[in-house]
Amino acid sequence: MFGSAPLRRGVVALLLCCALFTSAAACGGGGGGSSTAASSPTPTATSSAERQKFAKTRFVANASLAAGATYQWIVKPYRAGKFTKGADGRTAALIKAGLAGAFAYNRLKAAVENAKGDPLLSKALAPLAAGIASLQGLGTKLRSGDAGPADISTFEGVINGVKDAGKSAGAEVTDKVPSASQLSGG
Repeated sequence: MFGSAPLRRGVVALLLCCALFTSAAACGGGGGGSSTAASSPTPTATSSAERQKFAKTRFVANASLAAGATYQWIVKPYRAGKFTKGADGRTAALIKAGLAGAFAYNRLKAAVENAKGDPLLSKALAPLAAGIASLQGLGTKLRSGDAGPADISTFEGVINGVKDAGKSAGAEVTDKVPSASQLSGG
């Protein structure tokens, strides 16, 4: 008697599966050759308001990561004297600053692309495009230890400009420190 219980469960499961497949096949048929057009999913376009909202959200996320990386691994160690020759932990600080510089440049470029989805944000960021482009080689300069006070203030100035532009467009940027794996591109 005990041996038949698993058999009954198996038969019930098989019947339920057959019923499911039969009902699915019955619902999907009919109408000749037009069933392929009706069954293929079509992507829906997002509204202009949704695109603008997501543009601001992505802008804030990317700009916040750039601001956090700049402050945590470039400005703060520079003010603490970690970049001067002979300082304890100078090599590690310079490597982190170089990675942070490249990361911040990449995130700022992404933020500018995101801002293009929102007219007000795009207009606010337009004057900063040249400043952001000027940051391209600073990651390498920082890593090699060739960056000076002017380079650090350039980075800080661009980040503050992006924060101000975002705030004026209703997308406030705050410092969000990226993880080490984000910083190294992992």
